[in-house]
Amino acid sequence: MAEQVWFVLAMAAVVVLARGAGSRFRVPPSILLTLIGLVYAVLPGPKLTLDPHVVLLLVLPPLLYSTARRSSLPAIRANLRPIVSLSVLLVLLTAFVVGALVSLVVPGMPLAVGLVLGAAVAPPDPVAALSIGRRAGLPPRLIVLIEGEGLLNDATALTTYQLALAAAVGTGFSWAAASGRFVLAIAGGLAVGGLVAWTIRRARPWLRDPLIANAVSLAAPFVAYLLAEEIHSSGVLAVVIAGLMIGYDAGRDETGASRLQTVAVWELVEFLLEGFIFLLIGQQLPGMLNNQVIAAAAVTVGAVLLVRPLWLVLTQLVPVGLHARLGITPSEPLHSREVVAMSWAGSRGVITLAALVAVPLHAFPQRDLLVFCGYVVVLVTLVGQGLTFAPLLRWLKLGVNATEVEQLNNEARLASVEAGLDTVDRLLEAKRIGTELAAVLRANLAARADRYEARSAALLQSGDGDITWPQDYRAAVEARRAIVNAQRAELVRWRDAGRLPDASLRKLRRELDHEERTLLDL
Repeated sequence: MAEQVWFVLAMAAVVVLARGAGSRFRVPPSILLTLIGLVYAVLPGPKLTLDPHVVLLLVLPPLLYSTARRSSLPAIRANLRPIVSLSVLLVLLTAFVVGALVSLVVPGMPLAVGLVLGAAVAPPDPVAALSIGRRAGLPPRLIVLIEGEGLLNDATALTTYQLALAAAVGTGFSWAAASGRFVLAIAGGLAVGGLVAWTIRRARPWLRDPLIANAVSLAAPFVAYLLAEEIHSSGVLAVVIAGLMIGYDAGRDETGASRLQTVAVWELVEFLLEGFIFLLIGQQLPGMLNNQVIAAAAVTVGAVLLVRPLWLVLTQLVPVGLHARLGITPSEPLHSREVVAMSWAGSRGVITLAALVAVPLHAFPQRDLLVFCGYVVVLVTLVGQGLTFAPLLRWLKLGVNATEVEQLNNEARLASVEAGLDTVDRLLEAKRIGTELAAVLRANLAARADRYEARSAALLQSGDGDITWPQDYRAAVEARRAIVNAQRAELVRWRDAGRLPDASLRKLRRELDHEERTLLDL
């Protein structure tokens, strides 16, 4: 037990170091962790084996839920047609193409087993593409498409994966039976996810304590997954739907303290789980190579790399009039440079690895082959596409005007200040506050509005898209940061002199920490 604890601590240290190195050298940590896992596979040392059921139950639900909470439901609705095309139709096409090709090149492999591999490698992981694309100025619409695809394709792929898994260990594969189970799994997942989200929303008035709210938040994905699996529907889809709805309603009946803490908790959970999965998968590699495995890996990688651009090109050629006749609201088509960028944003990641690790050991004699093929796909797409995505975006000259985005944010900030001033007037008219308090509140809001207007004036001088803050504005922000730092230092001096208990120090310092978070980045 002690050795396993030390091993887990060593893994956590590697994950942390990879995060730091990735930030320093501007490389996604997922790429570094994939390479570290590959190197570790050939080195002597202890290996940590995970129960496949533990992977499906303890790893996938929180990762999917965390991604769903961050996604924008209105943006997904506005781009529903291309997102459905990428996250449902393309995933199913990729799964069946990979499954058919692998079952052809590997003698004796049933189609259902090939579909297990196809479904696992079908969904792209948006983590690497978005971390690079945001820094490179990827346009907002493409970010929404990648986020929406990365969210919903997991549900499609893992539902298909679970059905293929059941068919592979059962009596055979039946198109009629599989289609019926797919529909029932989708319907049940939607219902359970909606029920969990509705229940949490109704309970929010009683979840004012941040610790209680976070305990419920951590339990939500597991409740959704287990309830859906209990009725033989898609636990994955239930988690995704619950996360989408809860994230969309996060501003209603939820305290600011709970929201800040929830975001921090889920960032940590996602960071550690993804890092551990990328490191652990490397332990599956030794002793897998033979001619059969190489052929299977080659056709798997080839299908994954070719099906995506072909699908994107073909769907852009569908006439807009056909969408109208089918009752589908047409979306603005992607132009050629956007198609190229989206084609190269299909790197696979943690979902592929976790799904293949979860394949039962006893029922799949070709499990090592499936895991190796999946690992090669992740290695080629995550490292190869990840390292070349930023240069490709620069070559395509795809970028967003950062000044326009920040100007919109600043207009929203000013609008919120106006709403605050209106509220002060209403409270004064209702005689719920006095004139002196109203004056103080107005002064605070006016000072905030002055800062936002100064920011807008600075943005107007950066019309070319590259924000350059004037020296006086930078000096004002830095002065406010210096004041907060001085206040924190004084509180520590009081504690060190025995004039302030530690409990009071933590409370007062937390107030200053929240104030510091309101300082806008330069």
